[in-house]
Amino acid sequence: MQLKWLEWAKQIQAISQAGLEYSRDVYDIDRFQQLRELSIEIMQQYTDVETEQIRDLFAAETGYATPKVDVRGVVFRDGRILMVKEKIDGHWSLPGGWADIGLSPKEIAVKEVREESGYIVEPVRLIGVVDKKFHAHPPSPWHVYKMFILCELIGGEASTDTTETTEVGFFAEDELPPLSVDRNTEQQIQTLFQHMRDPQLPVFCD
Repeated sequence: MQLKWLEWAKQIQAISQAGLEYSRDVYDIDRFQQLRELSIEIMQQYTDVETEQIRDLFAAETGYATPKVDVRGVVFRDGRILMVKEKIDGHWSLPGGWADIGLSPKEIAVKEVREESGYIVEPVRLIGVVDKKFHAHPPSPWHVYKMFILCELIGGEASTDTTETTEVGFFAEDELPPLSVDRNTEQQIQTLFQHMRDPQLPVFCD
């Protein structure tokens, strides 16, 4: 669940980012810069991330602040779900990543599954959209929406020819590997299995 200090830091960052984008008065710009520095200080105080890293992270964001979108491809085979082992933490997740400009959610799901697992899939439908703050993910500096796209396996073979993943596998619901909880939680995976068993379930959404 969302930590209060993280919620405040994100809100202050969003206000400062919008102010820096649209303000023209030099005094207002200075005040919004101060707000950004305050959000950086809050982040640094409660995490082990260096101040300059946080500053670079926030400075890269411009314009009106909006949630980031994470798209995950959901692929089942023989009652098991496709997962990839993340190089960054050594744990497992559904193939996916940040939404790319110029691609639809379905196109992103297909692209990510192919790149991270080697399998070729065809998108079927949206299963769910969740707000990361309502789930058991670790704290994140961004406000994130996660989209789960059901895909049908149509070809390809397991491959780890990527800079992001090291292994590929299909797992039963009661045999899940250690999960990369920044990307997916056990509860989310269990909900996806429910949709596999009952395709008539409605799209879940926070």
